Amino acid sequence: MLVCWGVKGRIPTRPGAVLMNIIIVGAGEIGRHLATELSQGHALLESEGEKSGKKHKITVIDSDPRLVAEIQRAIDAKVICADGSTVGALGRADVANCNLFLALTSENSVNLVSSSIAKAMGVKLVMCRVHPELQRDIPIFNLGVHFDIDHLFSSERLTANELAKFIRNPDSLWVEELGGGEIEVQQVRVGPKSDGMGKSLRDLKPPARTRVAAITRNGESFVPDADAVLEEGDEVTICGNESTRLRDLAEILQKGGKRAETVRVVIFGGGEYGFALAQMLQSWEHCRIRIFEKDEVLCQDLTERLGKTTVINADATELSALEEEQVGEVDFFVAASGSDEDNVMACLQANNLGAKKCLTIIHRAAYARAIGASGRQFGVVAAVSPREATRRYIERHLTGEKYYVVRKMMAGQVIGTDVGKKAKVAGMKVDEINWPTGSLLVGVLRGGEAIVPSSEDVIESGDHIYAMASQKALKKLLKLLH
Repeated sequence: MLVCWGVKGRIPTRPGAVLMNIIIVGAGEIGRHLATELSQGHALLESEGEKSGKKHKITVIDSDPRLVAEIQRAIDAKVICADGSTVGALGRADVANCNLFLALTSENSVNLVSSSIAKAMGVKLVMCRVHPELQRDIPIFNLGVHFDIDHLFSSERLTANELAKFIRNPDSLWVEELGGGEIEVQQVRVGPKSDGMGKSLRDLKPPARTRVAAITRNGESFVPDADAVLEEGDEVTICGNESTRLRDLAEILQKGGKRAETVRVVIFGGGEYGFALAQMLQSWEHCRIRIFEKDEVLCQDLTERLGKTTVINADATELSALEEEQVGEVDFFVAASGSDEDNVMACLQANNLGAKKCLTIIHRAAYARAIGASGRQFGVVAAVSPREATRRYIERHLTGEKYYVVRKMMAGQVIGTDVGKKAKVAGMKVDEINWPTGSLLVGVLRGGEAIVPSSEDVIESGDHIYAMASQKALKKLLKLLH
């Protein structure tokens, strides 16, 4: 499962009247939404902006006069009508003093070229949106490394990833993805029939490339060592490299190692969102997937590319098609077409037929929030907005610290940071490092590959580290890594 690759450093802040100087290339659906949120101060550095009254300086570049006029009327920002992949346009945007560069058009070539130029001109953090097809090619040829771009991401795959969490981990309390989706972190509750109850983590012997990162018990949380003993009702944070291995560990903790039953999923829409979701799910052996797509040519393409998914040439907005394919018996119905209205109506019909849970993509963020808040009344357990999924992903990295927070928890926080050139740990094996009490190494990202490290893996300068750290251990951990 791939979502993003390559993380380098933090965003440096500079003294002055603004928090950050941000350039956005692309005023379409994603770019305009993010520019609006940032200009309104919805993404400030740890409340620093609220205290000081500072705001981000936003510059938007787009070659479409209509989009430029619309965004000029909508937000307080500098807007330039030009090709964002030209040096002249970037010069007018003051790229030399830019803290964060975001290439968010729907054109791969514009995004890649503009990002490469921005990086060459000294921008510390460059994030580039690409078509999902390019992202799927990263294991073969990493364009992020080739163009020296810090982040390559696909909005479609970020969205599909959000949907997949609900399906692959229905019993988990929450789920996060790290390292481009190669590492998964989730929280589960130790059940009364758990094989792990009463055992120490040393005796539990979890599957390879998985580990327990935190335990919450009776309202108190801690980062455990190998001698920590599991008890019934513990809320346990676990992480792992492969979803099947992590699922095995989750089942040991929750149900005493009982294998999961087959999960039946129907996806409405075979476009990039539906395809990305099916591709993620079909790698999970417990999932049986069907896609409804009314375009016959696209159906043929999906059949060739998705060997383990059944593709049905039918319109899921038609009740008769849903009835014929017995949609009322499925565990999850996912509406992933390009139409918000069709998605909502298809979910309503699937719910009326008896589908256990409905998920939907809603492109307009405000509508997605409204449906997310009240959708359970008509069977929609989650509504995911591509705009919001992209915003949350980007805003994770808006920080003035040497690290960013992936998720805050009672036991501490999961952070991401780089191993410095002069770090004490560089060149050392994981088990040779004296990790601070209250910290745990969760993952390592290097050259496009993300792993949950074993004791024999070596930490290198330039590695991107994911770690669990209590508040007390955080400073010691950062000192060790930098």
